[in-house]
Amino acid sequence: MGYLTTHVLDTAQGMPGQGIKIEVFRIKGSEREALKTVTTNDDGRCDSPILEGDEFTVGEYELVFHAGDYLRGQGFKADEPRFLDVIPLRFSVSNASEHYHVPLLVSPYSYSTYRGS
Repeated sequence: MGYLTTHVLDTAQGMPGQGIKIEVFRIKGSEREALKTVTTNDDGRCDSPILEGDEFTVGEYELVFHAGDYLRGQGFKADEPRFLDVIPLRFSVSNASEHYHVPLLVSPYSYSTYRGS
């Protein structure tokens, strides 16, 4: 059975992104269906899979990372509005029986992601 996980890494400080709020959406055409909101733990991960079982199906999803709140809390000085604040990552699941790991590597001025396992 497949499932979805994430991991946030603060590349500016070389540490996990702790306490970051992540909103989870399913995309159907032009509609966004809110599924849940999770928060990263001390290791920058969620305590359990974000989606699994019947919740995790073939289709398009969006993870919305509230990185600006985290960066403010870390004391990064930046002009307001910040260059990066809320980061949406939209991706597709083609095989819901696989593990989709969608990490976020973030700093005050850049981010990247990839599909891990």
